[in-house]
Amino acid sequence: MIPVIRRPASVSGLTEINRMSDSQILFDIQDTIATITLNRPEKLNAITLGMLDQIEVVVATLERDRVARVVVITGAGERAFSVGADITEWEQVIADDPIAMWRVWDRPGHRVFDRLARLHLPTIAAINGYAFGGGLELALACDLRIAADTAEFALPETKIGTQPGWTGSQRLPPLIGIARAKQMIFTGARISARLAEQWGLVNEAVRRDQLIARTNALANEIVANAPLAVQFAKTIVDAGAGRGVEIALEGLAAALSATTHDGKEGPAAFREKRAAKFIGR
Repeated sequence: MIPVIRRPASVSGLTEINRMSDSQILFDIQDTIATITLNRPEKLNAITLGMLDQIEVVVATLERDRVARVVVITGAGERAFSVGADITEWEQVIADDPIAMWRVWDRPGHRVFDRLARLHLPTIAAINGYAFGGGLELALACDLRIAADTAEFALPETKIGTQPGWTGSQRLPPLIGIARAKQMIFTGARISARLAEQWGLVNEAVRRDQLIARTNALANEIVANAPLAVQFAKTIVDAGAGRGVEIALEGLAAALSATTHDGKEGPAAFREKRAAKFIGR
């Protein structure tokens, strides 16, 4: 199951999480900062389909949560944030059915990472080591990325006869430019944390022993601000970049409507089974 630390048992969603069968994903909310930890250090936090399912349950819980204001994602152990998809499981999935790669592997990854990217809360990837393939793509689905200066980054899929499958080909170019993204994808080569910082792939590269402190300091800077303002700001910045335009337009319009007389009158009239009296404000 996913252990949940320092969290009232009455909070919605935790019962579902606690029923899970293993602890490859850890979930902790301390004060107003939620932390998701990939907890498979012996496999360099390689991501299985089961882990994707668990991440999605945690994200669904955070969508309903009224306590958390910032989400941090990191990897357990000293070596890796995540080296990406578990190739052993991946090979088993596609062994007899190549189309299963698209149906069983790529689509769930897209769904979960997109849901994370669209989470209303700001997200920070604390990259403690290798961020390769799907691990880098998970970090790219976050709003901000802080890396240890010993971290390394790569999209090495072409080295094993495939290509990025969990949104790396789409999320990387806006950050570092098309030519540099093509360089990383075509060569599969690793780049250092310092070069990643120069290219804009990460916001900051800090000393390894300062990674958690710097991540927490940044999270607390965000937490100190008005939470709804931060969440609305994330929505409109993403919409301006062409991501989540529909939820930005419809969601913010709905929120504005709900503050008006007419927005309150309509539901009240429906509830009271009478004709609504709209006044245009």
